Formats: sequence, C-alpha cells, structure tokens
Amino acid sequence: MVWTTLYGKRGAPERVSVPPPNFPPHGGSRGSRTIRKSRKQRRRKSRTESRQKAARRAGRRGADRGGRPRRRHRQRVRGTSRPAHHPAAGAAAVPKHALTGYWQNFDNGATVQKLKDVDDAYDIVAVSFAEAAGQPGAVTFTLDPAVGYGSVDDFTADIRAKQAAGKSVILSVGGEKGAVSVNDDASARNFADSVGKLMDTYGFNGVDIDLENGLDATYMTKALKELHAAHGDVVVTMAPQTIDMQSPQNEYFRTALGIKDFLTVVNMQYYNSGSMNGCDGKVYAQGSVDFLTSLACIQLEGGLDPSQVGIGVPASSGAAGSGHVAPSVVNAALDCLTRGTDCGSFKPPKTYPGLRGAMTWSTNWDAAGGNEIAGQVGAHVHGLP
Repeated sequence: MVWTTLYGKRGAPERVSVPPPNFPPHGGSRGSRTIRKSRKQRRRKSRTESRQKAARRAGRRGADRGGRPRRRHRQRVRGTSRPAHHPAAGAAAVPKHALTGYWQNFDNGATVQKLKDVDDAYDIVAVSFAEAAGQPGAVTFTLDPAVGYGSVDDFTADIRAKQAAGKSVILSVGGEKGAVSVNDDASARNFADSVGKLMDTYGFNGVDIDLENGLDATYMTKALKELHAAHGDVVVTMAPQTIDMQSPQNEYFRTALGIKDFLTVVNMQYYNSGSMNGCDGKVYAQGSVDFLTSLACIQLEGGLDPSQVGIGVPASSGAAGSGHVAPSVVNAALDCLTRGTDCGSFKPPKTYPGLRGAMTWSTNWDAAGGNEIAGQVGAHVHGLP
C-alpha cells in the first residue's frame, strides 16, 4: 500500500491509500484510474455539499432541475432597510444641453406653482429643499401646504408626468438656510440612505447639492458614491457659490472632481457674489458677460468636463440680492464659451461646445417675470452646438 496526498474540499490536504503502481511509466493503468476516480468522487461530493448548503441558506429544501439553488433577490442598504429601488417612471437621460430650474416648495412672494405648471423648457427641475433630519447627515422632505397639493399622490403624479415628458425631477438639499452636515462615515451613510429612500418614495431622479454653509469634500464624496452605487442612474447636480469654485483645492470643487465619473452638472451661482477672480487672474465685476465666462473658465480648465458646467443666474432682480442679468447677457456668455463669439474683454483659451447649459433660481420667479429665462435662455441653450 502506498500513501499519497490529495487535496479535498477547500484545499485541505488529505492522505489516502492507493494500490501500488503496477503500470508502465507513461501508460494509463488501474492505479491512475483509481486516483482519478477518487478525485472525481471528492469533487462531486464537494459540489453536492455546497449546493445543499446554498439551498438551505436560500430557505429552500430543494434545488431546481439544473442542481443549482434558486436565489432570492433582496436589496438592502447597509445600516437601514428600505423598499427595493424602482427606476423613476419615464426617466430620460439629461439632454446634451440642458436648462435647470429650482422649484420652490414654499411661498416667498414669487408665483406659487405646482410642478405641472413649470415651463416645459426646463429639462431638470430641482425641488427645493430637503432639510436636516434627526440623525447626523440624514435629510427629510415634506410638502408645504402653501404650494397647493392636496396629497403626496398628486405631487408624485406630477413628477411622473414631467418624467414622461423627458424631464428629470431631482431633490435639492440645503439652500441658504440649510444645516445638513456630512462630516464622518456615519453621517455620509445616513445622507446616502435617506436621499435614496426619498428617491424611492417620491420617484426623484436624483439629488442637487446646494449646501451654502460649507461641506466636507471627503465625506460628501463618499456619500454621493454610496448613493450612486445604490442608484446607478442617479442625476447629481451641484450649486456652489462663486467663492466655492475659485480653486480645485476648495471643498466644493474637490467634491465635484471626486464624483466626476457620474456628476451631471455644476450650476454655480453667479449672483450674491461681488467681484471675483477669473481664470486669467484678473478681477471681474458681477453682472457682466466677462464675469460669467471668466469664472466658468476656472471650472472648465480646472478639471471638469464641459458637459458638467452650467451658468446659474437669478430669474429676476427679486430672486436674488444681486447679480441679475438680462437673458441676452446669459446667451452672450453661452455663445462666447461654446462658439467664441459675443465675448466681452475676456476671451476663453478655447471653445467648449459641450457646455451643459444654464440654471435659474427659480422657476417661480421666472413665472413671475413672464418666463423670460425659459423662453429666451431655454431656447438658446437648446440651440447650442
């Protein structure tokens, strides 16, 4: 009897006895067949045991005809339970050139609208705002009775109608008075989980980051990546202030670059700002073509793709403390950046035909002013090269 070593289940060595070899050096004899048979038997036994264990784990007594355990599919997000994700009804890809508008879930003197009243020129409608919830980093959203909805079902029906028309409806987090703080692993997870739940509950296509009191790039990036992992088709927009995008080292800018592989657009607020540096190092006054183009150039030359850059302006003088410009100024800036025409004294180093478009605060203020942004800027955005 000869002892030899075989490797069984999970690679554990086992010593087994086999008859003495009684075969020519290169022949196939009874001894070699015995070893091969033993190996096959062990492999077959190992596979059978694995299948049985898998079937028990899946809560099944048996397996299907192919011998493989049937699997139950459950979607769970770490740290919480929530409904299985369903893609937003009628969701469409954001167009190459898009107009974004914020819809006010409150009455501040602008025209009160329901979502169905928002002009069709708006490709992305950002519902404003989700606010801080009980857990650090978590957010919540509640319809304001002032906007006129009789029920949440009426609101979600309007969301689905917009999506059926090819629009994206997203949830904006923060705002001027927003106090959402994402500054560690737990709060990042809470943010991703709570936004994901709101997307599932209401059918939102994504999220807008409008935290005007600062953010932590490390953990906001982590939160948005977790959200993207759970909702692969998520639309992610950002609305930083001008000071937040002066350098790629700034927290907002770092966040945008950190999610560049799925970021939709950064619509910086070119208002309530004052004079700022352009990408050529010169100072430009708010409210001019040069202000819009020279500051957009920082983002375009600082690492963002042109499709991830939009120009954010107030819809009227009543919509912001300062920075309102006529639609013609916005259109001139768009032409300067995409075509190299209608520039002011600042000339960008090259053209960016893929520029995403423009944004306004808000659809309500635009309606109060006769929808000038929707009618004039929207038409121009959709006609960009």
